[in-house]
Amino acid sequence: MKLLLTSGGITNDSIRDALVDLLGKPISESHALCIPTAQWGHPMLGPATVRRTIAAEPPFDKMTSLDWASLGVLELTALPSIGNERWIPWVQEADVLLAEGGDTTYLCHWMQQSGLSNLIPSLPDTVWVGLSAGSMVMTPRIGKDFVNWPSAPDDRTLGVVDFSIYPHLDHEQMPNNTLANAERWAADIAAPAYAIDDQTAIKVTNGTTELISEGHWKAFPA
Repeated sequence: MKLLLTSGGITNDSIRDALVDLLGKPISESHALCIPTAQWGHPMLGPATVRRTIAAEPPFDKMTSLDWASLGVLELTALPSIGNERWIPWVQEADVLLAEGGDTTYLCHWMQQSGLSNLIPSLPDTVWVGLSAGSMVMTPRIGKDFVNWPSAPDDRTLGVVDFSIYPHLDHEQMPNNTLANAERWAADIAAPAYAIDDQTAIKVTNGTTELISEGHWKAFPA
């Protein structure tokens, strides 16, 4: 699977160009499935934000508002009850999966329970675009500061990539997301990590990692 791991979605031309490069064709010819599942696990999100995401209403419009050939919704909590024979073809036919933000550990749980995490290795040409939690779920750990779901056993996630992500760096509505706090977070992670703002994305394809940015970011070596 090809990865475009963002903090804030498709927020500028550079990130959009990286998406088109991963797709290998125009967005208008690409079929997308939106995964809003992470929102259900976060105490500040819920039915209203899920609706606004699907309806592409600001500020929840940074992925679903693009001119996709088609856009569907893949709700992971429903998948175990409908059978693999129904939902796996939906995923296989999609060009891109848009994983929205929310609680990362909740999203990780349902990716595992639904079977989507097991399907990922069989989708080499599919693009995964993550927004915040939708990006962090692909990392090995997120750090205890980002765990909001009370049922989370710990801060471990899928480990598809070998680095962790601190999102929303210096965001005006998140005063705690400072570089100083990111540095403390990285010291606890004690593994390769990046702090990225909402104008930055991490592109991962064929084992190669590339930072795409019109904003600012910082790398933390192991």
